[in-house]
Amino acid sequence: MRTRTWHVVAVLVAGFMTTSLAAACEEMEEERDKDGFTVGLLLPSRTVPRWERSDKPLIEKRLKQLCPRCTLEYANAQNDAMRQRQQMSSMITKGVRVLILDATDTRALRSSIQEAHEAGVPVVAYDRLAEGPISGYVSFDGAQVGRLQGEALLKAMGDKANGGNVVMMNGDPTSPNAEWFRSGALSVVSGKVRIGRAYDTQGWSMDSAHANMSAAMAALGPDRIDGVLAANDTIASGVISALKSARVKDLPPVTGQDADLDAVQRIVRGEQYMTVYKPFKAEADAAAAMAVALGRGEDPREIATTTTDSPTTRNIPSVLLTPSAVTVDKIKPTLLKDGMYSVDEICTAELRAACEKAGLTR
Repeated sequence: MRTRTWHVVAVLVAGFMTTSLAAACEEMEEERDKDGFTVGLLLPSRTVPRWERSDKPLIEKRLKQLCPRCTLEYANAQNDAMRQRQQMSSMITKGVRVLILDATDTRALRSSIQEAHEAGVPVVAYDRLAEGPISGYVSFDGAQVGRLQGEALLKAMGDKANGGNVVMMNGDPTSPNAEWFRSGALSVVSGKVRIGRAYDTQGWSMDSAHANMSAAMAALGPDRIDGVLAANDTIASGVISALKSARVKDLPPVTGQDADLDAVQRIVRGEQYMTVYKPFKAEADAAAAMAVALGRGEDPREIATTTTDSPTTRNIPSVLLTPSAVTVDKIKPTLLKDGMYSVDEICTAELRAACEKAGLTR
């Protein structure tokens, strides 16, 4: 009888241990699954250098720091909204748990964002505020970007800031940021200068900017353009190229944005007056942190510093970072100090004398 009792007890203990072990294994598996997942990153183009030179590697690096078991699935739309929609659908099918999206066309991607929402895949809007049920938003204050550009342009124009002719080279009209930048700039320059001509730059492309600037010179005369509000550095490049092609000797001040290496070198050379520096690392870090939190089922409001309303969604948890203006005298305390570029990267052999004059090599 005693032997039989011990057999029963042994069976019960073994069953309990098996159940406990299975529960523990299941809990460990759930924890492993929670801590290791795929994040999809969708960027809009290769036209603007920052996307692949800065944003992608910075997001990937921070993702690995925050979630070592996580992986990144990447796609670039190359300015094609339909391609980006297909890329997004493909990532959802593959089972990504969260998406970081910089939409090529914020309205065109609305149905894809809805698709992601219905599949239980949260979307973090990156750099541009997309329409649809997004779960988080990370960018820079676009109105402040425009204000910095407008203030710098007025300063550079000097006496011509009162009544001078300015050409506005806006960004791509499919991007809400383009209007954000434009309205910020106009809040500073309106009533002080004349907007001689204004153009939208399709795809933020240098070729489109070159063509638009050529049209502005044909309409106004190259010597009657006192300043150019270029929305970003790629547009500034097209503007300056057109001015040079027209053999304009004294280039008017031209603004920019993104602190592209080529633009920084143009500033050192005296061809472009300024750019707006947006510390991409801070933006990438915030987006990665928000994506990881959402992937783990956590509340992104713990990372957000404010909320934003889109045309379709209210109170989106948001991080809006502060940009800064960079003229030649600000390269050292901003871009060099932050490690964005090294002196050797900026100061090629051709620019050594100009770099010395700017105090970059001392």
